[in-house]
Amino acid sequence: MFWDVQSHVVPSGDDGAQSLEEGIALCRTASGHGTSVLFATPHIWPSLVLTEEREERILAAHSELAAEARAFGLDLRLGFELTPAPALLEDDLGRYRLGDLPAVLMELPFHGSLRLAEALGERIQGSGLVPVIAHPERSEAVVDDPGLAAGLRARGWLLQMNATSVLGYHGAAIELTAWRLLGDDLVDLFGSDGHRTARPAILDDAYRLVESRVGEGARRLFDGSALAGLAAGDSVDLAQGR
Repeated sequence: MFWDVQSHVVPSGDDGAQSLEEGIALCRTASGHGTSVLFATPHIWPSLVLTEEREERILAAHSELAAEARAFGLDLRLGFELTPAPALLEDDLGRYRLGDLPAVLMELPFHGSLRLAEALGERIQGSGLVPVIAHPERSEAVVDDPGLAAGLRARGWLLQMNATSVLGYHGAAIELTAWRLLGDDLVDLFGSDGHRTARPAILDDAYRLVESRVGEGARRLFDGSALAGLAAGDSVDLAQGR
């Protein structure tokens, strides 16, 4: 069964699910396609921060959806997806943890320098948490220089790839970069980045494709192994490999 570390199934005012009904439909689809643990990760954008009011709405929506999801065997957990912004460098980053894991999900900018993202990742790490880098293959900087992803991982950060990237959803350049990162063993886990019913939170198609190319090693990328290690308090030296 799959662990999906990134989705937008909880209504939060962002571009994900727009209602509880759509959210539960996304959860049912995820469960039907083999996902057993799904992290809802509402966006934290410079233009959409986590105010007290928004946080209360998200917590209430998550609680309701999680209760319904348990009825069909899905463990719906709550985290957030941070877009790097200067204000976050002064924030309490522990409030954005992925469930009860000592980890925070952070995306790279799609365009431009990675400098601010690196600074935020360092702040996350300095807070005793592990940065989980969302879809690095979609960053223009990484597409231009895939070695940048190796540099992030050498810091002990986990790299999360989108299922849609290996399926070609984001275009040929990103698909090529995704397979290069996989070939270089720079990927730790996958997420669906499911947003709406037209882009559901499913991993099975990507799993079958990755398995056909890399064999049994695909399983650890989809079963939450990297996150389970964090939960167990294991020390993983990513610079030296697993």
